Amino acid sequence: MFFLQRNLTHPAFQEGLSSIASVCVGIFAWGLMTGVAMVNSGLSQADALAMTLLVFAGSSQLAVLPLLAVNAPWSVVLATAFCVNLRFVVFSAHLRAYLAHYPRWYRLGASYFTADITYVQFTQRFPTPATNPEGRAIEQAYLAGNAFLNWASWMSGSILGILLTHYIPAQWGVGFAGILALLGLTCKMVNSPRRWLVAVLASVAACLTVAWPLKLNILFAMVVSVLICLGLERYTSLSKPHSAAP
Repeated sequence: MFFLQRNLTHPAFQEGLSSIASVCVGIFAWGLMTGVAMVNSGLSQADALAMTLLVFAGSSQLAVLPLLAVNAPWSVVLATAFCVNLRFVVFSAHLRAYLAHYPRWYRLGASYFTADITYVQFTQRFPTPATNPEGRAIEQAYLAGNAFLNWASWMSGSILGILLTHYIPAQWGVGFAGILALLGLTCKMVNSPRRWLVAVLASVAACLTVAWPLKLNILFAMVVSVLICLGLERYTSLSKPHSAAP
């Protein structure tokens, strides 16, 4: 919790809280239904609570639950979770410039609390890393506030779902709640024609390969979106007129 404690009193911590507050209802709902799904898949309440607190990765939790329900081999369960969470390799590579100068214990705390929406809002707020201590303090306080409220929303919903499983109608559907939360995040990100193009093409790629095992269609869609972004950036840079040399 040192990641949070050292940033609590900074004004940017409140800014981080405010940035994510508008989507916390969706995060809570997704966590609630994931908690229900964990218990309904055969996990005990203790196991479900441990999974929620230790893993803190909604997409991979949902992906492995059907495998756990049919007693699939652990190698398959771990491989599925690994493939679904590969996107965090991309996130980590991007965030390295923001966090590389901090001690390892701090980076480990940040890695646990940082989720998809936290990464998105943080990089939108700070497109380039700060180069001075004051700017870095603002970045990290914002990240801590944003990540904490996201974590608290997910955990409160998930724990409540685990404890109240037998009182929540199964027809609510974990998939529906998850889709709503992800759509809210996606719509917030897609704010330019170029991003719409990348989102549509990545969605088409994921749908065309939906039959691939181990949720590899998600990884394929990520690769497609990255390649498209790189291609667009290269095309844009080449099409810009070069300034005359002095």
